Amino acid sequence: QVQLLESGGGLVQDGDSLTLSCAASGRTLSSYYMGWHRQAPGKEREFVARMWSAGNTNYADSVKGRFTISRDSTKNTVYLRMNSLKPEDTAIYYCNARGPGYDSWGQGTQVTVSS
Repeated sequence: QVQLLESGGGLVQDGDSLTLSCAASGRTLSSYYMGWHRQAPGKEREFVARMWSAGNTNYADSVKGRFTISRDSTKNTVYLRMNSLKPEDTAIYYCNARGPGYDSWGQGTQVTVSS
């Protein structure tokens, strides 16, 4: 299994930037990908971004050009750099890692963007 711990959430203003971190422990070398989802109040959890083990990335259309996912393999950590934040980005952001036999989720970190 892989354990995930997110950090970096907070309250920011419209147009600000924020970087989320997700530190992984456990069977991290076997993961297919690591990524981020988010869940806004009253809405379904939605995909945001992911980075595959080979380094290729995917993004939701709503965040393309504003968010960037990256990783530091030496620290087993994935980052989500969020620029030009909008009030509609307000949500709990969850880190996710999938590999052979597991699909792990973190506890989430709150991001609130005020207008």
